[in-house]
Amino acid sequence: MIDVYYAPTPNGHKITLFLEETGLPYQLHRLDISAGAQFKPAFLAIAPNNKIPAIVDNQPADGGVPFSLFESGAILLYLADKTGQLLSHDLRERHTTLQWLFWQMAGFGPMLGQNHHFSQYAPEKFPYAINRYRTETARLYGVLDKQLQENRYIAGEQYSIADIATYPWAVSHEKQNISLADYPSVQRWFNEIQTRPAVERAWRRANG
Repeated sequence: MIDVYYAPTPNGHKITLFLEETGLPYQLHRLDISAGAQFKPAFLAIAPNNKIPAIVDNQPADGGVPFSLFESGAILLYLADKTGQLLSHDLRERHTTLQWLFWQMAGFGPMLGQNHHFSQYAPEKFPYAINRYRTETARLYGVLDKQLQENRYIAGEQYSIADIATYPWAVSHEKQNISLADYPSVQRWFNEIQTRPAVERAWRRANG
């Protein structure tokens, strides 16, 4: 059983998407991050950076004591290795997937998050910041669209943790001032993932 410490954010959704796709048993522990639950000592013992998601694997592969892990990309890589799913063992396919996972972690997530913050939530509207992050968001969607013009999924022909990491951030494209009609390959990919049964289950459970 995997304990998942969670809030319904894009990074939180990554983990439930993986777990529903693979059928690995898990228990959700919802954190009210608006009330500061992420700063409580019990959670900080698992995730010292006070961010969700985090997991505790109560049956790690080495047979040792429960193993805790934070950072959504690290969790996806760990779970892929644990299950042998959604990350190829072929050298080229594996590292292609990892490069796109790291692309999401370093760019597509942070830049879209800043876009969302400055355009939707900042108490003061700073045109420079809004334009800066909208421009970078559009550039990143362009990078993704070009990759998907030649591949069914982000890292190739197989659905992988690169798709799982990226999709939840694209869900809020309208709030990012992005029309997927401008990125037809992203639109095709997005529509396909949106209707995967595991994605539908994960969204229902996470938002229920």
